[in-house]
Amino acid sequence: MVFRATSAALLAATIAVSCAGGRTVVVTPRGPVSPDVTAQLRVDPGDRLRDLFWGVGGQKYAPPPDAVYKLKAKDTSGFSVSYDVTGPDGVEWSAKIGPEAQTEVVMSRILWGLGYHQPPVYYLPSWRLDSGNGLPTVISEARFRPKLPNLVRAEEVWNWADNPFSGTRELKGLLVVLLMLNSTDLKDSNNTIYDPNPPWDGASRWYVVRDLGAALGETGKLFPDRNWIDGFENESFIKGINGSSIDFAYRGRHQQLLSMIGPQDLKWAAAQMQRLTDGQWRDAFRAANYAPPIVDRYIRRITEKIADADALGVDRRAKAH
Repeated sequence: MVFRATSAALLAATIAVSCAGGRTVVVTPRGPVSPDVTAQLRVDPGDRLRDLFWGVGGQKYAPPPDAVYKLKAKDTSGFSVSYDVTGPDGVEWSAKIGPEAQTEVVMSRILWGLGYHQPPVYYLPSWRLDSGNGLPTVISEARFRPKLPNLVRAEEVWNWADNPFSGTRELKGLLVVLLMLNSTDLKDSNNTIYDPNPPWDGASRWYVVRDLGAALGETGKLFPDRNWIDGFENESFIKGINGSSIDFAYRGRHQQLLSMIGPQDLKWAAAQMQRLTDGQWRDAFRAANYAPPIVDRYIRRITEKIADADALGVDRRAKAH
């Protein structure tokens, strides 16, 4: 499924993708990708340590924890129930409850810490909802995302297989990071384009992986357990490397996308993740209210995966099997 230079190899690859029911995955840039275009996906953080507790929105955009939020709509169609609500100051919010509330916040913090654009998201361990009867109900933990007038969401989504960053190390590195964190649902509808006005975080357009909740557990196609440290620890990462071909243990959807990743993409992604300090890792998990012993286990396993990617080594769990 990986495209090479010769027409014969290209034809073979096209047939393989077609027979697998997949799509053509662009693995090399069609032409030069300018820094301004790359900045729409990722802006290198440089030497400045980003605040992974508050994230891109800082404390400024955080939801008031003691407020009563008025219900506008409720969506039960996805894995997680979500609410559209309005705060006392008139700000509209998307509030997602369930196990994805924590994972979506910590995943967003990590990606933003690596330079990838993310909208502001926050975690509340509990909150109060007014459904219209004047009697607020206490609701369980939720991921809160504000609907900001200066961060306009475009109608279209962007595709993993073919986009302005196809073939770049930034796009391939993003996919490697998501694989390390067991992000198990790589569908295009989880991607979003934002147009911040004025420009924000180094760009006037953001290409974002937004729905990040299906992660930090096991991978799989039929409702795998997410936000599950035991599953995260037990699942291997790299099963084997043969030349430019990498065999991942990933069991989630859209596996044809993995064909774009080569050994140097593993090393580049590992180098970026090594730039995050221990304090930043802990702040990212603290922002989502993870208990310290669970944080220790997640960081330990992520560190193992980073080391394997940097060394181009087979995962110790794969070796055990």
